[in-house]
Amino acid sequence: QVQLVESGGGLVQAGGSLRLSCAASGRTFGTYSIAWFRQAPGKEREFVVSIGWSGTSTYYQNSVKGRFTISRDDANNTVYLQMNSLKPEDTANYYCAARQGGIAIYEQLFAYWGQGTQVTVSS
Repeated sequence: QVQLVESGGGLVQAGGSLRLSCAASGRTFGTYSIAWFRQAPGKEREFVVSIGWSGTSTYYQNSVKGRFTISRDDANNTVYLQMNSLKPEDTANYYCAARQGGIAIYEQLFAYWGQGTQVTVSS
């Protein structure tokens, strides 16, 4: 089992950057694939990006390609989401999620979730 804690959210102007962190507990973090999802007010939660357990496979939602970068540091049990060129439409609560096994993009495949961190991008 793994527990996830997100951090790094905040208020930023359009065009700015933030780096989110997802810190995980557990000694087998390296066997988990991790994803970021987000949920804006009044909208359903949506997939943003995922990274496989080896760190070599990643998959991005089209709207964030070229602006967001996911990476993982297994020595510190942490996954990072670097977000650049932020837009007001990126405003949402961002969640990290974990699953044992291969990379995935569907939230029902992820068994473990953090509490979320709020990102607000002002225009």
